Amino acid sequence: MSNSNNRVARAINASPGELLPAFAGFAFFLCLFGGYFMLRPIREAMGIQAGVDNLQWLFTATFVLMLVAVPLFGWLNSVVPRVQFIDWVYGQFAFNLICFSLAFALHHDSVWLARIFYVWISVYNLFVISVAWSLMADVFDSAQARRLFAFIAAGASVGGLLGPITSALLVNVLGQAGLALVSAFLLLLTLAFKRYLMTWRASGGAGRPGAALSESPQRPVAGNPFSGMIRVLRSPYLLMVCLFVVLLATTSTFLYFEQARLVSQRFPTREEQVRVFGLIDFVVQAGALSSQLFITGRLAQRFGLGSLLVVVPGLMCVGFIGLALAPGFTMLAGLMIVRRIGEYAFIRPGREMLFAPLDAETKYKAKNFIDTVVYRAGDAISGWAKSLLDLLSQGALLAAVIGAICAGLWALTGWYLARQRVHTVVSVGTATTP
Repeated sequence: MSNSNNRVARAINASPGELLPAFAGFAFFLCLFGGYFMLRPIREAMGIQAGVDNLQWLFTATFVLMLVAVPLFGWLNSVVPRVQFIDWVYGQFAFNLICFSLAFALHHDSVWLARIFYVWISVYNLFVISVAWSLMADVFDSAQARRLFAFIAAGASVGGLLGPITSALLVNVLGQAGLALVSAFLLLLTLAFKRYLMTWRASGGAGRPGAALSESPQRPVAGNPFSGMIRVLRSPYLLMVCLFVVLLATTSTFLYFEQARLVSQRFPTREEQVRVFGLIDFVVQAGALSSQLFITGRLAQRFGLGSLLVVVPGLMCVGFIGLALAPGFTMLAGLMIVRRIGEYAFIRPGREMLFAPLDAETKYKAKNFIDTVVYRAGDAISGWAKSLLDLLSQGALLAAVIGAICAGLWALTGWYLARQRVHTVVSVGTATTP
């Protein structure tokens, strides 16, 4: 490795031989999130078109669709070799995007198309991101994950920067149909980086000679379509991860509903809404990228995994208290931006580190059940709770107070999981379920 490569490797906290895999993981997430964030502003605008007062119904429909999709996902995982699994999943979603592109071209203003796309992409984003992190937890062992996941996650932020800019600049040129096609192409491009990573896994990653034993990626993941759910229900550790995710979803949903309401009032047209949401996404991703490059790794190295899982919930607790005392658009926008930056820069890498020492069935099936069904269940329940609070005369105040309580519990859960993860690594090794 040349001196310049050595300097780059040290800068991203990689060991010799890990530089190219780290950049492949970075590029994987850049393409994945670039394509998704091109579509996210469209999704937000379609959510408003479908009716802000109907958002809780869309959240519920998403949860119901998850209940159908997850067993199918589990079945596919049980019959397709792990090395080919992402090809099947991402190929199917890319085909869906091509179909939506055609539908957008033919029925641009359809309310029902807006609702269907909103629900579909709410399923899509959790599945593709969950599978992507399952891949990373499979390719890199626990020690490598601790050093490299912050840099790899920075690829998501770069994609999150480029996606909204592309969407805002080209929505009038390519239209929604053209953006969907570009997103499908970027999704398929990730498969090239995935193939490289799975090949490297056998020589330098979790499957290298001398590493702790792990299941062969040439075989399907063990278990049946419901084994992920069963593993979660039998594991106190995974149940605490579920609680962490539900509290995350609750605080996020409360803020999301308020954002949708205010944007719908201030920006009446679809194009204006797409630009506004694109600008918000750009600010969030710029902040997340700066944090990932200069803060996340140093914070985790100095204070441990607990710092990644506790800092953001703690800030959210303080922010909700501020929102209760001084409600308004400025406070809400600031809190929303802090929450999303913190999720991308700290919470997501920290959550994925919780799974790095575990076996393939937990990484792919139990983790996917948590990332999809549990997360969307939290969305649906908190969405209806927020709608109920809005019917009360002091709904905004009560929502802020409840949000502060949830954020406080979220911080405590993150602290507990960080402590338990240390015991899990020591007691179960690198290929055992907690």
